[in-house]
Amino acid sequence: MSDAPDHTPYGPLPTGGTVRPMTRWGTPVMHRPQQLVTVFDETLHALAADMVATMYAADGVGLAGCQVGEDVAIFVFDCPDADGQRWAGVVCNPVLTLPEGKDRQLDETEEGCLSFPGAFVACARPDRATVTGVGLDGAPVTFTGDGLLARCLQHETDHTLGTVFGDRLPTKLRKKLDKEQAKTADEYPPEWPVDG
Repeated sequence: MSDAPDHTPYGPLPTGGTVRPMTRWGTPVMHRPQQLVTVFDETLHALAADMVATMYAADGVGLAGCQVGEDVAIFVFDCPDADGQRWAGVVCNPVLTLPEGKDRQLDETEEGCLSFPGAFVACARPDRATVTGVGLDGAPVTFTGDGLLARCLQHETDHTLGTVFGDRLPTKLRKKLDKEQAKTADEYPPEWPVDG
């Protein structure tokens, strides 16, 4: 999945970044709302490039700034929708909109998180989602999707708000997730996915 789509509504993902170690659940930056982006400069572009490189190195479909230890409300993604069409983008200061009433259908597909690697459990989320925000240049962006893309948009926006998907699980499923992660912990050393 290292070949990002050339044409997204808002241009290709930034390239040339450096893979960083994945910040894990339990680290304070993962559990607090992130600072809004107010300056759209080379530093922000470099962060996004590092996030893209780290996401691909970890075989992920999305990554938020807090997952590389940065207190910044930004995420990157390269993810298929329910029809298999790939979407990619960068969203700063995301705002999530979900279906309501009769339009709200839950998808209970398994979910995982690169910051709690190796563990997956079912997590009910609406099957469609829209995220609005701004891109790396400060211009408005909007992404709407279903399937895995809808889940990704919700998951990554949650990260910018200080929520990990484990927070959304009932106690029984959270315990199952913790056990799964403990079994695979040796496969994900502290520097993962650097040199992974």
